[in-house]
Formats: sequence, structure tokens, C-alpha cells
Amino acid sequence: MSPAPPYEEELFTDPAEISGTVFVNDRVCVQTEEDQRVISVHGVVFSHYSIKDRTAEAYAMVLLFESGYADQNDIARCFGYSARSLRRYQERLRAGGLSALARPRGRPSGHKKTQKRDQTILRLKTKGMSNRWIAGRLGLSETAVRKSLGRLGWKSDPEPDLPFLPEADSQAKRATVTIPPSAAELPPRRRAQFPTDSAAKSLDANPLDRSMDRLLAAMGLLNDALPLFAATRSLPRAGVLLAIPTLVASGLLSTAEKIYGSLGPAFYGLRTTLVAYVLLALLRIPQPEALKEYPPGELGRIVGLDRMPEVKTLRGKLARLASLKGSYQLGREIARHRIAERGKVLGFLYIDGHVRAYHGQHTIPKAYVTRMHLAAPASTDYWVNDQRGDPLFVVTADANAGMTRMLMPVLREVRELLGPRRHSTVVFDRGGWSPKLFQDLLAMGFDLLTYRKGRTRHIGEKRFTWHQARLDGRQVRYRLHDQPVRFLKGKLRLRQVTRLTETGHQTPIVTSRWDLRAIVVAHRMFERWRQENFFKYLREEYLIDALVDYQVEPDDPNRSVPNPVRKAVEKEIHTARVHLKKLRQSYGATAIDYVQGRTRTMVRFEIAEEIIRKKIDRTTDRIKKLKVRRESLPARVPLADARKGQEAVKLSTERKHLTNVLKMVAYQIESDLVELIRPEYKRAEDEGRTFIQTVLQDTADIEPTVDQLRITLAPLSSPHRSRVLETLCDVLNKTNTLFPGTQLRMRYSVAPSHPEAKSGHLLD
Repeated sequence: MSPAPPYEEELFTDPAEISGTVFVNDRVCVQTEEDQRVISVHGVVFSHYSIKDRTAEAYAMVLLFESGYADQNDIARCFGYSARSLRRYQERLRAGGLSALARPRGRPSGHKKTQKRDQTILRLKTKGMSNRWIAGRLGLSETAVRKSLGRLGWKSDPEPDLPFLPEADSQAKRATVTIPPSAAELPPRRRAQFPTDSAAKSLDANPLDRSMDRLLAAMGLLNDALPLFAATRSLPRAGVLLAIPTLVASGLLSTAEKIYGSLGPAFYGLRTTLVAYVLLALLRIPQPEALKEYPPGELGRIVGLDRMPEVKTLRGKLARLASLKGSYQLGREIARHRIAERGKVLGFLYIDGHVRAYHGQHTIPKAYVTRMHLAAPASTDYWVNDQRGDPLFVVTADANAGMTRMLMPVLREVRELLGPRRHSTVVFDRGGWSPKLFQDLLAMGFDLLTYRKGRTRHIGEKRFTWHQARLDGRQVRYRLHDQPVRFLKGKLRLRQVTRLTETGHQTPIVTSRWDLRAIVVAHRMFERWRQENFFKYLREEYLIDALVDYQVEPDDPNRSVPNPVRKAVEKEIHTARVHLKKLRQSYGATAIDYVQGRTRTMVRFEIAEEIIRKKIDRTTDRIKKLKVRRESLPARVPLADARKGQEAVKLSTERKHLTNVLKMVAYQIESDLVELIRPEYKRAEDEGRTFIQTVLQDTADIEPTVDQLRITLAPLSSPHRSRVLETLCDVLNKTNTLFPGTQLRMRYSVAPSHPEAKSGHLLD
């Protein structure tokens, strides 16, 4: 190939770089000289402007991108901007034209956030707060606060007045006031002395803006924000305020105040936290994590606050209460209060364990989960319910202890609550079967009622007779046989009532109650399913099985547990027995094949028989050795020996027990409301709880007056349901309940129903 002519090399020489030139890409370049800038595309001038003209530069950048000559990242890099700024210029040009690109850098002086911040600073300053306090509260510097007040034209008062500090004498001259130290610096006993009674008043005039109360709480001068209600129309879920009278009557708030005292300086104090948690549970928001799905402002108006405590805040309050270790005492005192108020339904007490499966990473004791049909890591709570199925109290078992081990501790608690002379019948399932335990129960003054465990003598069908009666408002009919039985070599004499079903199955029931009719004994035993329904209801409606925290605590290293080595040997024995069974089946099949002629010669049969027989002998010898090894191992060992090299822990129970107690109170509130509508609602047994759930979710108007809090609920879906709601309102009005933390008397009513109005809406 011949060399290129010299004139071609001169034509295609590389262009010399000019100072101040930047290449955006292979098509676009930018040249800057002094204060002038030229943008060229393919060597043709695209734009020319002064570098001081930011509007022209922004327009040129947007035009380059929209013309397709360069992408956003290249343009932003060459001009010293971010891609986000370039997109912002596009939006401004599209929305307001070239004039919109002329906006200066930084936030405009009339920005909404600045205006709102200035208003807050001015309001706090008029309350007598210093610049330092305002800056600390809003997260600003004192200079920023001072400049903001200067823009607003604020002039300092030579004698500042602090309106939230009481005057010793209205006739005397104003004296110098000393601000008390922050409550966070005081010992616990002095913290509880700050005034939190209902006679106090909030400094905030606007119920929807509680800035002053939040500031006082941050300063350590407020232990709990007082409820301040705003007049509101058609507030969703305000029907839950129907639960306030029964909540107050439950004794939860007064008991918690005696046990916990105070949570210290806080806007959301003890009273607010408990009221909010119980009402949220009744609204089917049983966990703090579910709060993010609901507007906090609407929920806050229900309890007289500008906002309901949100997820992190409510978690923190529960953790604070759990750290005080008072949940078990709280549960006992609430049970004592309920026994004093409703002792008539405690003639029969139902006791059963509820297993909560655990799916975390910690190694904790296992328990048999009935609904899953397997043993899994879990914890067990033992609940005591009255004869209506309502919970009385709950106890968490140590290491999933069985019913026979837990009955005595639970009944000692019951005896302390009932008193020494009051008799009650304890109803439990076969898990508590132990004649020796029955003797101890009878010695404590309890009667027992349970299913008989183990094999029993069959009773002829001719010996059964029909029994019928009307119990608890419904007709009951059973085929029963009644007889005395003895246990412990005749030392323990009890009564056995056996029921015969239509399929011929016989269900024996054992009791120490000789005074009851046989049909009453059978009916009370079968009513134990009320407690099972209670567990199912709490699991589905209140998420009683949900994990409330991830905390663990040390387990007892000396606690006796099954020996894991012995358990492994037993598993090997089981596997060997299964293998031996298969070998014997194979041996029998080989012999049958020979007898029936499927094996051609005797020699082949003897060879096959010899091989299988040797395998059977080896497996039998291995089983014998494994049994000897099993007998040499102890059945139970200390936990520390069973988990060598592992930390012995168990799930923390305090916070879970606290939430169980609060959800138990919510369930009791539902039950009490159902009992109030039972005389007026014929289907209360089947639909009572559904009706109460609908009512609690109802829309309502809130109208606060000087001494009343008027709640006007929307009519329900049908006239007869609205009439039942009106009856419930009348009954609750007679209680003359004050909303917690205020002097406002609760007054309930139902708005008049109109044909054109929809359920859950109030007409103007």
C-alpha cells in the first residue's frame, strides 16, 4: 500500500486543545473564556451566555438534554451540578417557563416550613420561654431563634412572665421564681410528686396542637399529658369510647398507679399508655407494629391527644413498664378486684394451658403443640377462667411444666384470691389426672371435675338413662350412668358420671361433687370447651401468640431436663427395631416363596434363609447392647450438663405477661358489654361479640362541654340494632363515669336514623 500524500496528513491532524475547553461527549464541547461561555454541538455554536447568568445556563443544560445531544449525568458532571438539580430545572421550566428558572439558590424566604417554624418560635416566646429553651426544643441554634424573632418584629419584655408557674398570692407583688430542677435529675420518689391529678389544666389552648405540654414533658415538668378533646364530627372508630366505663370499673388504672407510680417525665405517661393500649386492642390493633397502618391524628382525638403514641413510642413504654417487674402483681390485683365485683360466677373455675410456639433462633424448651400435632420450641401459659369463659388471671409455666406440676401453684394463687373459706370446683382436662394430686386439692378446700384417664371397665348400654334439663338458657339432654369409684387402694372415694354418645363411645367424668345432679356434672365438664374457644378467640382477634420482644433471660442451670444422650440411644433402638421388623417380614416372605414353589431349589432357599437369619441375629444383638447402654444412662440430668458449651436461656416473660394482662382486660371489657346488652339482644349468645365489635368500630361525634364529654354515635345497619345500642348508652350513662384524667362526665347517645343515611355516617 502506497504512503499517504503529505497534504492528507496536514488535513487530518489532531486539533490542538484550547484552554478552558471541556468535552461533554464526542459531539458537545463547552469553552469558557473570562466570564463568557460557549456551547458547541458538532462545531456549531449551540448557546452563548455569561457565566453569571444562571438562568441562561440552566436553560442551556435542559435544552441540551431534551435535544438528545447528551445525557443527564454527562451534562451535570461538566457543568458542576448534580443530576437531581438538572431534573429540578426541567420540572421548573415545564411548570413555569423561563421565569421559573430565575429562582435564587437556597430555600425561599416564604417557605411553608420556615413560616411554621417562625410561628412556633413566636408562640413559645409569648409563653415566656427563653431563646435557649426554644433552640433546644426545636433543634436550632440561639442565633437562628434570635434572627427569626427579629424578622417577626419581636421586642423583649424587660420583666418576663412565666404563666405556667403558680402565684403564691394574687394580691402580693410578683416575686422572683426559681425553676425546679428537671425531673430526670431527681430520685424516683420525688419524680412521682409532680401533679398529675385530673384537676390540673393543660397550657395548650388548641387540642390539636400540644406543643407546650410536650415541651414541659421534655423539661421534666410533666408526667402525663391531660386529655384535651376537640369538637369533632364523624370521627372514625370513636365508638370505642363506649369501653371507658367498663375500663375504669376494671380497676386497671387505679391498680397500675399503685404498683408503678409513674413512668417519670413524659407526654405519654402511665395512664395514657394503658388507656391507649387497651382501646387499641379493642379496635383490633393488638400490636404496636400495626399502628403504622392507621392515621395517628384520628386515633389521638379519641383519647384527647393530638396524636396517638406510635410504634417506637408504644414499644418503649411497654419496655419501661416491663423493666419495673410489676406485671404479675398487676394481674393478681385485677383478679382480686374482679372476684370482689363478680364472685357469683366463680363457683366453677376452668384451668388449662395454652402453648405458644416459638420460631426464633434461641434454643428453648419444647412443648407439644396440639394444633400442630408435634413437639416444638414453645412456652406455656396457664389460664384460669370463670364458668362464663372469661379469664381471671394467667401464669407462665417454668420450662413448660405439665398440668400436674402447675395445678398446685396456680390453686395456691386462687386460694389467696378467694379467701380461706370460699369453696370452688376446679375443672381441668386429662393432663391433670393424678389421684395423689386430687387428695391435695381436696385438702385445700377445692372440689374437682375432670375426665378419667386410662382404661375403664365397659358399662352395659342398658344401665344408661336419659337426663334432660335447661341449663344456662338452653336445653341439654344426655344419656348418663352414675356410680361411685375408689382410688389409691380405697383411700380416695369419688364419683364417676359416664356419658354414652350416639356412636357408642363412653366418656367417664370424675368429680368430688356429690350434691350436683348427674346432668349438671356432665354439662359443666363439657363447658370446658368455652376455654378452648377463648384461646382460639384471643389467638385470632388479639394475637395472643405473637412475640412481643426478642429478649431472653438466663435459665436455671440446675433445672432437671431429659438426658439428650439417653434420648439419642432410644432413637437408635427404635430405628433398629424397625429394621428388625423388616428383616423378619423378609424372612417370612422367603419361606412362603419356597413353600409355594417360587424358589426352584432347596439350596437357594437355604442360602437366602442363612443370609437373612444372620442379619436378624446381628440386629438383635445390637438392640440388646443399646438397651444395656440405655439403662446405664440417667433419665434426667441438669440443664448445664445437657447443653454443654451452650448458653442456657429462656424467653423473657415480663413484657409478654404484661401484654397478656392488658389483652385480658380488653376481653373482659367485651364480655361485660355483651352482658349489658343480653336482656335486649336475643341473639347475644351467638352474635353478642360481633355486635360489640361493630359498635366499637362505629363513627361518632365528640362534643366536649364544661363538665361533659358527649359522644353521639351513628345509627347501625338496622333499627333493632340501633335500639340495642341506645339501651347500652342509657346503661352506661347511669354509671356517671369520668374520662380518665379529666372531670368530664361521659354521656352517650345515638344520632336519629334517617332513611337516606348510610350505616356508620352522621347527617349534618
